[in-house]
Amino acid sequence: MTETWFGQACGQPSQEHRQRAIARQRQLTKPEGALGRLETLAIELAALQAADRPQAAQVPVIVFAGDHGVAARGVSAYPAEVTVQMLHNFAAGGAAIAVLARELGLPLHVWDVGSRATAPIAGVVTDKARHGTADFSTAEAMSEVELRATFDAGRRAVDPVCAGGADLLVLGEMGIGNTTSASALAAVLGPLPLEELVGIGTGLDAVRMVQKKNIIARALALHGEAINAAASPGWEALRRVGGLEIAAMSAAMIAAAQRGVPVLVDGFIVSAAALAAVRINPGVRPWLLFSHQSAERGHVRLLELLQAQPLLQLDLRLGEGSGAALALPLVRMACALHNQMATFEEAAVADRDGRR
Repeated sequence: MTETWFGQACGQPSQEHRQRAIARQRQLTKPEGALGRLETLAIELAALQAADRPQAAQVPVIVFAGDHGVAARGVSAYPAEVTVQMLHNFAAGGAAIAVLARELGLPLHVWDVGSRATAPIAGVVTDKARHGTADFSTAEAMSEVELRATFDAGRRAVDPVCAGGADLLVLGEMGIGNTTSASALAAVLGPLPLEELVGIGTGLDAVRMVQKKNIIARALALHGEAINAAASPGWEALRRVGGLEIAAMSAAMIAAAQRGVPVLVDGFIVSAAALAAVRINPGVRPWLLFSHQSAERGHVRLLELLQAQPLLQLDLRLGEGSGAALALPLVRMACALHNQMATFEEAAVADRDGRR
């Protein structure tokens, strides 16, 4: 794979601002460490934003949608046409992420990067190289040209929403069959055993869970050797067993990291996109903050693989970026506490050494 935009270096978090944030936390009117993860979250954001006062005020949400050829194998409890129907629901403001974005005051952008919709949908940006992937249990999910085009679409989605100075970025997805693709990506890139990855997705029963696992195993037997032998296994895994919306999210994470914008990562599907992005460009990893551990079986293993500690565990398995949106108020509170609490000196309160 020749050098391209997504292989270019990402910035580094500011160690100077990290140390200043640590010093400020030690001066605030509380025992050191008493606010737990909220302290380390504020410190991490200060380093990522190169700011003495980190914030999470400007947080655009981008939801990418794509269909999956493997859905024809019965790997989802819902029919494939739901992807396009949900695009209409996003645009109409009726989907969970639309409600959460509205409540939190977040701009919501919906990008169709690969659904089977044959006509544009009002309120949805159409930017796709193909209408759904091929069935990756029998063929490559997409061509090299199509994956590159999808990566470019992911960057095109990020550039305008981050140009005005985004503090964080939330990514979400919609695509019937995408837990199957995410499981395949995690299995081959981990590598991780399928028994620890394949979950119920949209609500499969035990029989169809076995069927889903067998279909993924067949796909890995078909593609695994080529993926592992590739110059960039992350790229080749996306091309062979990935989804168009998953690839667009991987690209969006790389583009955001190159811009110096942290990404608040959602659940299992977005974490699979994160794994591929990190395999393609390792400089992305410091820019990823993880919002929650979902109820989908494989998510805990993906989080372990990415050495990620999520903020929440609410038994969610919806996707759409909903878990990241729900974690955002915690991020905002971490910033408010860091920025607005008085220091011992300001409050004329003695510290643990008796100093004021």
